[in-house]
Amino acid sequence: MKRSTIILLAIGGLLLLLVFNGCGSYNNMVNKQETVGSGWAQVENVYQRRSDLIPNLVSTVKGVANFEKETLTDVINARASATQIKVDASTLSPEQISKFQASQGQLSQALGRLMVVSEQYPQLRATENFKELQSQLEGTENRIAVERGRFNEVVKDYNSYIRKFPQVLYAGIFGFDKKGYFEAEAGADKAPKVDFEK
Repeated sequence: MKRSTIILLAIGGLLLLLVFNGCGSYNNMVNKQETVGSGWAQVENVYQRRSDLIPNLVSTVKGVANFEKETLTDVINARASATQIKVDASTLSPEQISKFQASQGQLSQALGRLMVVSEQYPQLRATENFKELQSQLEGTENRIAVERGRFNEVVKDYNSYIRKFPQVLYAGIFGFDKKGYFEAEAGADKAPKVDFEK
């Protein structure tokens, strides 16, 4: 065999290997990207569940005489704001997730204030409907934490996969970008101060 034929066969074999490796890497990146999208959809699903519970909670609370209207208005406004934020699962940039997280955090704070204020109304706390809604909200908050944790795991898997060699080459060519994580809110690393003297 001629030397040029051997060189051409070697180059052809190398190109064929790169194509097959590229196909496998591309398919794996697509699968991992779909897993991230599915994880994000589940996060949105549990946030939507919380959002769906809020009108019933507000209606129940409104039934109690002299309840702070400002607190209810804050909850309603925070819910409206939180449902306005839409995040495209195909991009999931850290900025988008941060914006989504901030709006959901405002809703969590408003709900927290509502629950604190409701402690001053024994007749409200005694109603079965309020107890049931409060229990459902607590369960939903737990689901949110679980789904955010799962989402961060699939994002970690995806991000680490596309940054490894040789996938990093194909990721750049085919436009597979790094995805953002849910991060702890500012100040979450410090324990809250509890003052029993008040």
